[in-house]
Amino acid sequence: MDRLGAQQVPFVFVIDYKCRKPLIWEVGDVPPGVLYDFSGFTNQPAEASPAGPAPVFRKYPMPFDEYMKSFELAQKNIRRGESFLVNISARTPVETNLSLKEIFLRSSAAYKLCLEDQFVCFSPETFVRICRDEIATYPMKGTIDASLPDAARSVLQNPKEAAEHATIVDLLRNDISRAASKVWVEKYRYIDTIRTLSNTLLQVSSEIRGKIPASLQNAFGSILYEMLPAGSVTGAPKPRTIQIIEEAEGYDRGYYTGVMGCFDGVRFESAVMIRFIERIGGGLVFKSGGGITGLSDAGAEYQEMIDKVYLPIPASPAEY
Repeated sequence: MDRLGAQQVPFVFVIDYKCRKPLIWEVGDVPPGVLYDFSGFTNQPAEASPAGPAPVFRKYPMPFDEYMKSFELAQKNIRRGESFLVNISARTPVETNLSLKEIFLRSSAAYKLCLEDQFVCFSPETFVRICRDEIATYPMKGTIDASLPDAARSVLQNPKEAAEHATIVDLLRNDISRAASKVWVEKYRYIDTIRTLSNTLLQVSSEIRGKIPASLQNAFGSILYEMLPAGSVTGAPKPRTIQIIEEAEGYDRGYYTGVMGCFDGVRFESAVMIRFIERIGGGLVFKSGGGITGLSDAGAEYQEMIDKVYLPIPASPAEY
């Protein structure tokens, strides 16, 4: 990535959570089975999204008692002072009448990727944007169903959500300072709206910016190496929290919560790989999660994990 950036050669990349299986292609060498759309930088066919039957989407969340095992392990470590925030994810079996490619083509999301019928990701979360000597990151922390009474004020004034968001902003500010010589918070805790097949979600984000020294300009690989895995899907302090996550989850995240993106020759754009459906065996699994703090309520966290299992397809009279 450093070499291609220095040569100003456009490329597309996918990096897994543990940074063990990175995939990087020059734009002209992207395999036919890989579809991407990163804020308009895309190889998606020019024609409109295909018409088809109304989407069917069913989810089968794990029992609450099973979720509680991971939740309690995370809170035990928080009480012991091992972590302040642990982002725990889970796998939810899902059924749909759409192929992964059809989900990619019909979904509305800032960042989309479909890889060889292995998985599809439709992420709303920007990780890092870089243009010349400026870098920015946009952590998302805090989700609520928009249909709830006074939803925006509720999520913004929730003490647990506020503490979780502050922790991640502080962590990302520190991470970005590994590459930037000057770092500041441009916008703090604003609301993004995400429309899904069945409802609308509100998501709380912040914007952190910095200046990149001349020695690191276009060194995109070196910059990401210092920042991965993303703080918004791990927690703080990051090294110990990653160990807690591995123990609590008991499965390999793979490319879920990794990073995907592109360089168009001038601008570098990347996203955290959340909102993720993977083909495992003969079925589909949706991976989702949320941040656990000392103030977390297990029932609310369990529901947030379920709420994040959705298709970002405009509402229709589909079965859900």
